[in-house]
Amino acid sequence: MLPDQAWNLLALAWFVVAVRGYQAYAIRASRRKDSLAGVLHAYRQRWMIRMIGRDMRMADIAAVANLERYVTLFASSSLLVLAGLVTLVGYTDDVVHIGKGIPFLPPQSALEWQFKLFILTLLFVYAFFKFTWSLRQYGFATVMISSAPVVHGDISDNKDLMDHVNRSAKVLSMAGNNFNFGLRAYYYSLAVLTWTVHPAAFMITTTAVVYILYSREFNSSSLAELKGSNDSKNRKTLVDYHLI
Repeated sequence: MLPDQAWNLLALAWFVVAVRGYQAYAIRASRRKDSLAGVLHAYRQRWMIRMIGRDMRMADIAAVANLERYVTLFASSSLLVLAGLVTLVGYTDDVVHIGKGIPFLPPQSALEWQFKLFILTLLFVYAFFKFTWSLRQYGFATVMISSAPVVHGDISDNKDLMDHVNRSAKVLSMAGNNFNFGLRAYYYSLAVLTWTVHPAAFMITTTAVVYILYSREFNSSSLAELKGSNDSKNRKTLVDYHLI
């Protein structure tokens, strides 16, 4: 039987390995098979090609603004959660007392609670920075859309225009990926919450969260529908989808 501190260290190590391991796997796997991020990048390229031929870009700007609203909601929510976590740290003794009254929670010291709250705080700080960087990147994309020249007809032979199209799509993809990374931090924070029950529960929940993320990214019905109308030759663009 492992002592409590050994269990906690093992669970934390498992969490770090699972999170970093999945991130590394997702980057490698996206280079050889379809993923949500990669397929969406191909759609963004198609979107930017069609945008070049439009005289009025209001619909494109509105679409980006709509995406920004979702990111803003999560960025604001992250700040609220952070405020709550910082407040909890100041009332750790009360948290310990309340925890003793919950039957399924094991006895935990104030230091243990503070450490677990610290890990949660780190996750939401990470999420906040990802969301705000995503917002800025959507702003960059808006500038690129607005500054694109209007050209009707086939632009596939125009190197400068295709370069602008690809760069605009890449900036949009980077913004979308940073939003996705922020969402992942929310998922991982749910796993950290189970750490208060038992380190083994934390390890099991971490594994479940990683599996859910994998299933949604590489094996979801949404991916099947999205790639059904996309050209598989676009897979070569997936290499860049994790650029930040």
